Amino acid sequence: MTLPVSCGTLIVNGAGQLLLCHVTGTAKWDIPKGMQDPGETPIETAMRELKEEAGLVFEETEFTDLGCFDYRKDKRLHLFLVRAPADLDCLDHLECTSFFPHQFTGKPTPEADGFRWASRDEVARLCWPRMAERLATLDW
Repeated sequence: MTLPVSCGTLIVNGAGQLLLCHVTGTAKWDIPKGMQDPGETPIETAMRELKEEAGLVFEETEFTDLGCFDYRKDKRLHLFLVRAPADLDCLDHLECTSFFPHQFTGKPTPEADGFRWASRDEVARLCWPRMAERLATLDW
């Protein structure tokens, strides 16, 4: 049985910090990522999710394929790396355009409602444990 794949992008700035998106309605932060649609390649999924969840668009040539990893027993994780341009120091212009129905009101709610840079040490406390563990094993 082939497991579904979630594709995401590690955006790393010149200070070695990772771009994280705040997951709406939770206390946790995550990298921009999401499930691969039928017919999409992993890079297409990662690029789509980055645009939807943070409003960021980069040329495909700027993505480094980090590979596909075991993530959960019901899903795999395919990750890419992009080195952030210097003008991405300010995150005020980032915007999530991917919505889900709010659990109580049903109103469209953005998947991410905030953005920040995080050091390796901060990732361990900000992200869900499984994601923090995976990120700790990668060279970014």
